[in-house]
Amino acid sequence: MNKEEIINKLNNLNINKDSYIVNLEASLVLQGVIPKCNNIFLSLDNNTYDKLDYQSDLFNKYKDEFIFSTNYNNIKHISYNDYKVGDLSSILDILESINSKEYKDTIKKLDLYLCLKDNYRYERKLRKNNINFIAGVDEVGRGPLVGPVVAACCVLPEKFNLDGLTDSKKLSEKKRNYFYEEIKKQALGYGIGIISPKVIDEINIYEATKLAMKEAINNCLKMCNIEHVLIDAMPLCLDIPTTSIIKGDIKSITISAASVLAKVTRDNMMYEIDKLHPEYNFKSNKGYPTKEHMEAISKYGILDEHRRSYSPVSNYLNKK
Repeated sequence: MNKEEIINKLNNLNINKDSYIVNLEASLVLQGVIPKCNNIFLSLDNNTYDKLDYQSDLFNKYKDEFIFSTNYNNIKHISYNDYKVGDLSSILDILESINSKEYKDTIKKLDLYLCLKDNYRYERKLRKNNINFIAGVDEVGRGPLVGPVVAACCVLPEKFNLDGLTDSKKLSEKKRNYFYEEIKKQALGYGIGIISPKVIDEINIYEATKLAMKEAINNCLKMCNIEHVLIDAMPLCLDIPTTSIIKGDIKSITISAASVLAKVTRDNMMYEIDKLHPEYNFKSNKGYPTKEHMEAISKYGILDEHRRSYSPVSNYLNKK
């Protein structure tokens, strides 16, 4: 059922609007989070639910179109076209508590939707549990053929505000550089981890990335305490509690800040390499395997800064 079909069925429902809340996926359809659902889940107040027993004509009339429950008082709600509709955060809590494969994709969509509207959600939830020193960790440079992998860790103050801050890849270079300076000014602490191409070749990029993240965290700890670490996607084994968040660089303001610190740090390193080897145009391609970069390898060979374990580079070496 789409939004129009749900509204039509609700309009034909012979139950007082104030006595129920549209819950779960139907409420998500009405609020534009998902396009359609299979049923309409209604949470009734206790008085209405008691009257709606399984033998009643009213129940039999609507049993194929609606699913009824009694958790009315446990749901925060908003008003939508004079209907009470479940608050999105409340619905996410309910879906996560149900923990059903049926709702797995819906939970992902709802979590992303809420974070795009409010990327302080993860931090706010932790602070409600009296956790105030929250670090965000992100990395950049797993894909390039040249240069190090760089990670950053930062702890932001509760009142931190930097309008427009999001995943560094979605920002212009000018805005990234501005945010980079502002984050360093406002952060309670920050740290950078840098792992060289040689180490990447020795232990592989996945392990090198984890090493860079741990180095960044340790460097941040030199400036301030850390009580919890929010990490973009990659799980880390630490003595500090962690939360690994898929697409964390757009869901968490703290991870977004770390992504900017890591990106600007690595870009600046690539600019320095570009000054030494302008023929590879690293100032533009940042070491990624662009057509121009591959042609430069064929023409000029590889550098000490190239990652020899990466196939375009190792293929060149094998041919040689």
